[in-house]
Amino acid sequence: MRTTRRDLIRIGALAAAAATLPGFAANPAPVARAGKPLRILILGGTGFTGPFQVAYALARGHQVTLFNRGKRPSPEWPGEVEQLHGDRNAGDLSALKGRTWDVCIDNPTSLPFWVRDAGQVLAGNVGHYLFISTISVYADGSRPGITEDAPLAAYKGADAMAETQQTLMADIENLYGALKALSEAEARKQFGDAVTIVRPGYIVGPRDETDRFTYWPHRVAQGGEVLVPGDGKDPIQVIDGRDLGEWMIRLAEARTFGTFNAVGPREPLLMDAMLEASKRVTGSAASFTHVSPAFVEEKQIELPIWVPRDQGPYGGYGQVSNARAVAAGLTFRPLDTTISELLAWLASQPAERQAKLRAGISREKEAELLKAWHALPKPAA
Repeated sequence: MRTTRRDLIRIGALAAAAATLPGFAANPAPVARAGKPLRILILGGTGFTGPFQVAYALARGHQVTLFNRGKRPSPEWPGEVEQLHGDRNAGDLSALKGRTWDVCIDNPTSLPFWVRDAGQVLAGNVGHYLFISTISVYADGSRPGITEDAPLAAYKGADAMAETQQTLMADIENLYGALKALSEAEARKQFGDAVTIVRPGYIVGPRDETDRFTYWPHRVAQGGEVLVPGDGKDPIQVIDGRDLGEWMIRLAEARTFGTFNAVGPREPLLMDAMLEASKRVTGSAASFTHVSPAFVEEKQIELPIWVPRDQGPYGGYGQVSNARAVAAGLTFRPLDTTISELLAWLASQPAERQAKLRAGISREKEAELLKAWHALPKPAA
């Protein structure tokens, strides 16, 4: 089955619940010190992108405080990090009271009342609030070139402030984007103009526990005939979690306010180009068999990342404009680097983790589908 808006928003909502990985490798490249050290509060910080924010902030000479429930074992930080604990579900932010920071980065929030409660404690005590949102806030994902000024999803429930994680998960298709949009509005209400809204799409690279992007280079590395949806010309937008996390620290340093689509790469990336990069990095001799979107739909094939560019209301999700973010300093490491370091990270995980990816189809299912595709009558050349 092709990726749908429901898949996109479900994965985005669950990203905050991804398990923390044991150990942490700091960015090996030298990082210049910032001109002015900041006191940075990170809400969350131990999930996917948070550790990259922490490592980069420390390398830049900033002081870092984390606030979370303390349910996950923290990575080995490459420097001193203050840890504060509380439970935003229960409204327990007492550890933040009476404290001041230059910057607050809010990573895991999908509920407006979380932003409201944070504002009630932090407004006036932080000089800059950065909120990670999502491209799922847009009301219409069908058109390419979606900018930050496009209309947002409308909330149709009774009371947005009464929504909880339980109610969100029970109706995620209708609630996720709308509640993120209302969370953005609440951020501006609580913190005024000193707000930065960052809207990523697919976040990929080392530490990615979803395996959405990982499926493709991992599958290509295995070689053989690879089933590929579409004609290879469908656009794909991904951003390395390190590029996202490090850019957010630079936004904080520059006090850059506003709203930004944090999608990559800088230039358009098509499905076949991503697959060829995977071949190049892995040295694989894999071959690619393209199957039609109609075949994918008929056989209900669950393949991640791919969104057909010209079918249904989801094609725009691979064609969101990142011009504003690029102008604000968002940079992208080479796709080959992301692929190679992602596979290296996966190879460092326990054998049982590597044995069964959490997205994509099995080799057995793929072989069955390829046989069915090849058995179909093909139009005469």
